[in-house]
This record gives sequence, C-alpha cells and structure tokens, in this order.
Amino acid sequence: MADNNHSHFQHSYFVLTGIPGLEQQYYWMAFPLGAIYVIALFGNGIIISTIKSESSLHIPMYYFLCMLAFADMGLTLCTLPSMLSIFWFDYKFIAFDACLVQMYFIHTFSVIESGVLVAMAIDRVVAIWNPLRYSTILTNRVVCKTGMAILSRAVCVVFPVPFLIKRLPFYRSNILSHSFCLHQDVMRLACASTRVNSLYGLIAVIFTKGSDSLSILLSYVFIFRTVMALASREGQRKAFNTCVSHICAVLIFYVPLIGVSVIHRFGKHLSPLTHALMANAYLVVPPVLNPIVYTVKTKEIRKKIIQIFVQTKITAEG
Repeated sequence: MADNNHSHFQHSYFVLTGIPGLEQQYYWMAFPLGAIYVIALFGNGIIISTIKSESSLHIPMYYFLCMLAFADMGLTLCTLPSMLSIFWFDYKFIAFDACLVQMYFIHTFSVIESGVLVAMAIDRVVAIWNPLRYSTILTNRVVCKTGMAILSRAVCVVFPVPFLIKRLPFYRSNILSHSFCLHQDVMRLACASTRVNSLYGLIAVIFTKGSDSLSILLSYVFIFRTVMALASREGQRKAFNTCVSHICAVLIFYVPLIGVSVIHRFGKHLSPLTHALMANAYLVVPPVLNPIVYTVKTKEIRKKIIQIFVQTKITAEG
C-alpha cells in the first residue's frame, strides 16, 4: 500500500555532489575550475571566429572542426552553472525539471561530439584516399547535410530519456553522485523498475557511441593501409601528420568515456572520489584540450590568438 501511495511521487529537487572528501577546499578549487571554463569557452570561441573569418579555412575539415567547437561549447555551458554554484556558493540543489533539462543537453551534445568525430574521420579518409576529388566529394552541401544528420540523430535519440525518467517515482534518496545530472545517476535513485530505461540507454549507446567508435576505428584501418601503400616516406609522414589532431581529439573524448563506463559497471568498490573525478574529466577535459590541440596544429588559429593578445595589451597600455 505504501508503495502504491508513492507510485507517482517525485522530489522537487535533487542534491548535487561536488568532489567527496574535499569540501573544505571548494572555494579555492573554484578558481582553477573557473579558469578551465574560461579556457574552454575562449578557445572554442576563437576556433569558431577564426574559421568564420579566414577564407582559407572554408574547407570541410575546418567546417567539421567548427561543429566540434560548438559541441564543446555546448557541453561547457551545460555543466558550468551547476559546478560553479557548488564550488563558489556551496549551493548544491537543482530542481527536478531543471535536472532533466541539463541531463538532456549534456547527453545531446555528447552524442553530437561523437558524431562529429566520425565525420572528421571520414573527411580524413577522403583527403588521403582521393585528394584530387576531395572538394568534389565533400561539397558544402554534403557537409551541411552531414551536420544536420548529426544534430537530428542526437536530438531524436536523447529525446525520450527525460520522459523515461519523468515517469519514475522518487521518494527515497535525492542525492546524486556528480556535480551535474546524468541519466544513469538519476535512474539509480528511482524507486521502481528501471529495466526500460536501462534497455533504452544501452540501445542508444550502441547506436551512437558504439557505432561511432567502430566507424572511426575502421576509418583509421583504411587510412593506415592507404598510407602504407604510398611509395614515398615523406608522403607517408605528411599523410599521417594530417591525422594527428583528429586522433588526439578521439582519444581525448573516448578515453574518459570508456573510463566512466568501466567504473560505473565494474567499479562499485572504488571510492566516490574516483567516480566524481572520472565523470568530471569526461565532460570537462575535451572542451579544454581540443582547442589547445587544434591551436598547436593550425597556424591561422595561433595567429588569431596572438592578434587578440596584442590588441588587449595595446588597449591596456592606452
């Protein structure tokens, strides 16, 4: 009878968790965390503005990089409010519906980023396999359709997730394990069967990140075979060099993702601190490191950053 009375009950809010065991250092940790968010927003903003203003970068490779920067900015803006509210103001509460909205956008931007990485891998395949037809195969129309397909897939796949959570009753604990709302974290607090949620989540992951990682792997197998067939050592070196930035972006995205998945599945015995650090790395690290990687490898982006610093210095001195 008690369970029946609670069958439609939901908490009005959830309690977020920062980094367990380090609560006394939250105020001081807020400054490097704020700096990390500034770097992520500034770096990705520079990439987008540089690609927009530099006509020499109006090619598919950099259009896809622009999409990656948008996805990274989206992830950053999704997690920024809740994390800074915890570390700066010690405010750990998030309304139930706000939690569902944050969850939706975090997972959506994550799926978008995964899809963009696949598109970038295909871009490298075309560039190395058939460089003479690169511009005729990957036209602006094809790039636009690819971007729309990536966005549509992410929106449609993640769309049912908040509604699957909304139907569940929550009347026991309302304390989440992370500084933001993730589907599996909210789902574990439900007081009813979550079989449908778990099954849909598994199908969604296989359909998106599972198939994406396999596509990227197969793309690089093809790239490796194509490059090894080149007669010139210098040609091989140049071909591999065009893939370095993308390989770094793939590792930056998938290594923390795999780490979080393994810990959630097999790391029940690990400390809450380990779970929190891995989840934070999964969402915070890619938006920060991707701009750094592409800035190092792209001369036009480096020039743009130097111009901004010079202009800032002149303004400050004036």
